[in-house]
Amino acid sequence: MTDIVALRSANAQRWADAKLTRNFAAMAKSLVSAKPRYQTVEAKTGVPWFVIAVIHERESSQNWFANLAQGDPWNRASVHVPAGRGPFRSWEEAAIDALANCAPYAARNKDWNIGGALTELEQYNGLGYASRGVPSPYLWSGTNQYKSGKYVRDGVYDADAVDSQPGCAGLLLAMMALDGTISFDGKIPSVVAPSAPNPRLSNIQEPHPPSIRNPSKGSIGDFVVSVLSTIFKRKLP
Repeated sequence: MTDIVALRSANAQRWADAKLTRNFAAMAKSLVSAKPRYQTVEAKTGVPWFVIAVIHERESSQNWFANLAQGDPWNRASVHVPAGRGPFRSWEEAAIDALANCAPYAARNKDWNIGGALTELEQYNGLGYASRGVPSPYLWSGTNQYKSGKYVRDGVYDADAVDSQPGCAGLLLAMMALDGTISFDGKIPSVVAPSAPNPRLSNIQEPHPPSIRNPSKGSIGDFVVSVLSTIFKRKLP
């Protein structure tokens, strides 16, 4: 059985020593640009938005039509583990279910320090690598903490196979270079419902575009209307 406390410590040390060996800049930019959508899920689950973002990339290459739980389409019941989830009405609804109701139940995690966050991500994929005492490519692919070793299918480990997908830790390093608010201070985000739109703002109507009946102030049309109104002693309809 994996010692989770020891794994947290090992992952924290790997993070301290980690350097990127691939260019994740484009993927990181795409993930950061979707921050508001990830924050919607963060508000419901308490899982930091940037953790949600890297899971999304790793599970489905940031496909908004894929379930965060396993990459299956969220608009019908999933067939891969965890199977039988859905259908859902939106990507966000499926993501909330994945984090709150599916192992490893990330919404229950209380440790969002770097070691705790990385270990939660590793558990999201499974502890097969930890049981072998090797760095998980789910985390470390694309960094100097990973060279080779991959489960090429369920229960089959190939020590020479190299994972070509971006690892979560490498993605986080690249995202931190773009967004200085990403922090692993261990604080649990407050779980609140997204604020309702301001009704005063939603009732504001866009102004009508200028026309013959409604010329722009100071324009030739406005001058003509003024002259005609004076001549006929009335305003045009």
